[in-house]
Amino acid sequence: MSFQAYLDNIEAKTGLTPRQFIELAHERGFDETTKATPIVAWLKEDYGLGQGHAMALVHVITKGPKIPSKHVGTGGTHSDESDTLWLDGVATKPGG
Repeated sequence: MSFQAYLDNIEAKTGLTPRQFIELAHERGFDETTKATPIVAWLKEDYGLGQGHAMALVHVITKGPKIPSKHVGTGGTHSDESDTLWLDGVATKPGG
């Protein structure tokens, strides 16, 4: 599953876009300095997310929408089309 697919699946499960999760995380005091553990615990407890999905959100909460180029265009199962993740929801995603 690509990084973007993780985010899209989170939206399908919770009804919240990645950008909305970032806003909620900031309201809780989580930001780029926060370790993964408390963020994952919050996402599991409040939204029932599994480890992989929670870690995808940890990335966008702590590092933003950019992903390493090694994950782009490789054609593998975890390959993404772009080095920038779409955070504003499936319905508004360009081309998709």
